[in-house]
Amino acid sequence: MFAAVDLGSNSFRLHVGTFDGGTLQIVETARDPIRLAAGLDANGMLDAQALDAAEASLQQLRRVLDRYRPAAVRVVATNTLRVARNAAAFLPRAETAIGYPVEVISGEEEGRLIYMGVACSLAEPDERRLVIDIGGGSTEIVLGCGPEIRAVESFGIGTQRQSAGFFADGRITAAAFEAAILSARSSFEDAAEQFAPRQWTRAYGSSGTMRAIANVIAKNGIGDGVVSLSNLLALRDRLIECGHVSLFGLVGVKPERVPVLLGGLSVLIAILQELRFDVLTTVNAGLRLGVLWDLQLRSSARDRRDLAVQDFLRRFRVDAARAAAVAEQAVHLYRRMKPATDAFERHLHWAGLLHEAGAAISHTGAHKHSAYMVEHADLPGFTTRDQRLMATLVLAQKGNLRKVAAALAEPDCAKAVLALRLAVQFMHAKIHGDGDQLQVRMKNRIEMEVAPGWLQRHPTLKVWLDKERDWWNEIGVSLTVKAGAGG
Repeated sequence: MFAAVDLGSNSFRLHVGTFDGGTLQIVETARDPIRLAAGLDANGMLDAQALDAAEASLQQLRRVLDRYRPAAVRVVATNTLRVARNAAAFLPRAETAIGYPVEVISGEEEGRLIYMGVACSLAEPDERRLVIDIGGGSTEIVLGCGPEIRAVESFGIGTQRQSAGFFADGRITAAAFEAAILSARSSFEDAAEQFAPRQWTRAYGSSGTMRAIANVIAKNGIGDGVVSLSNLLALRDRLIECGHVSLFGLVGVKPERVPVLLGGLSVLIAILQELRFDVLTTVNAGLRLGVLWDLQLRSSARDRRDLAVQDFLRRFRVDAARAAAVAEQAVHLYRRMKPATDAFERHLHWAGLLHEAGAAISHTGAHKHSAYMVEHADLPGFTTRDQRLMATLVLAQKGNLRKVAAALAEPDCAKAVLALRLAVQFMHAKIHGDGDQLQVRMKNRIEMEVAPGWLQRHPTLKVWLDKERDWWNEIGVSLTVKAGAGG
């Protein structure tokens, strides 16, 4: 049993699901429409009321999780917590409230997870499709074929910005709608060619806002009842006739969601006009289902992150054999240091694979270039926190340790740093496959013992170890090397 929690700009939502073979069954769902994005002030700060409401909502969702005790839980935060300037300060409160780490995912990762959720719910494995999700703070457009994603873009426009910017006083006028649609079109015009109809055979809308629009069209007999450009424009005209959100009389949507409907409708019309297509099918699938499927893939050793790293290595022409040797050696040494948990092991392995990527920019300072690339690259499946940790390990692979002093305060992270540094030194010294000749212990100090004759067989290693002793001593950690007889 797995759980996905989506901290969206309009609502916080939860799914608890179980997998039986290739089938996902949702056993519990919860939704709290807290309108987090509405709490953003002019300076990009979430106000105290919004933060308190978010914390209370997370505590409520935690009670649901506690009833089921799922094997794995993933909590993802989207646009509002991506852009809020005080999001980082709020995250510890949020994590305490929900009881799990909160991952602020990129817009591109959000789009990939949305597509995964949609693709896994459809019966057409080879269908070329476009998936659109209009959220409170951003809109994601994804092009794919079956399970494969071919292009993904996230646009910083959503229902909250449109509603607040063009319908803030509740009045619904033709001029306001025209301005809202034109503003939205300007966000999508550069993407029109990339997502043109010739690239796909069917378009899907995955967000709750688009399902609400479809519901209003169907229940009020607008046109032929489908989500088409002509029916969307007809719905726009019906809204203009209402004149004010308080006078909205159409069935199929709750009164408090009318402002969201206005913003979403202006964005959806803009997308269909700018990308030049007419009909869209709504589906009851998206981000949360994608997160659940991603957890299932991770549990079955089909982690998207491994594929992302391999794609990254190919893109920057990293020597795969050399990278794999360093990664394997680093993990081997790390395990021999007996860390308290395996929390850093996979990140250490990925860091080992990626440690030389920066050589594609320059061999001078390559480790610094590598760290920057790892931290800022678009790596599917990885969170900002994941990439920051890997970048720290990559940066620490050589040279002074003052630059990563804060990370070294965590004992297991310090062991991971030492393991990667030694693995890189073994590579430079052309030592392959005999890492067991070195015993390493690390607590308050580092103690190494080499097998007899080993340093004689690898004379440059002594130079590396002497430098390593100086680097650790510089930050107050004693490092000693004891050689066996004849070593």
